[in-house]
Amino acid sequence: MKFIPLALTGAYEVQLEPRRDARGLFARTYCAAEFAQHGLNTSWPQMNMSVSLGAGTVRGLHFQREPAAEIKLVRCLRGRALDVIVDLRTGSRTYGQHLALELCAETRNAIYIPKGFAHGFQTLEEEVELQYLHSTPYAPGHEGGISPTDPDLAIAWPLAIHQMSERDMALPPQSEVTPL
Repeated sequence: MKFIPLALTGAYEVQLEPRRDARGLFARTYCAAEFAQHGLNTSWPQMNMSVSLGAGTVRGLHFQREPAAEIKLVRCLRGRALDVIVDLRTGSRTYGQHLALELCAETRNAIYIPKGFAHGFQTLEEEVELQYLHSTPYAPGHEGGISPTDPDLAIAWPLAIHQMSERDMALPPQSEVTPL
């Protein structure tokens, strides 16, 4: 695996190094020793998946507050998605900044998202499946989010927003969210 640091401190793109032959390919998608060598989380007590229909669908931007703050490792298993993270960490030099990374089933890349980040994505194809590893089990009483259409964030969603949940449409702008 290759661990490529992203512009927001602590976030990484994780690329696979597949071995190919006439049968297809084989690649390690997770190795505790390699993650530990990079100072990254190695405990994933919960795994979730989402299937989103319709190109342009947006989910997020979601986060969990302490004591349930979580690290995520997100990979696209089908289709393509523009994955977006926003740094909400108190005192971070990149507080309030966001970045976008395309996750693609064909390239099999993943994004490692540290605690203190909001996360969301937009589907770039008609059917997109994402797999999430979480460092902490979901705790409904600690969830929060920021609006994916917050004009101050000015996220450049590549497609017109096709679908978004009522909950996500009602999320506040970042300026109204207490830093994590």
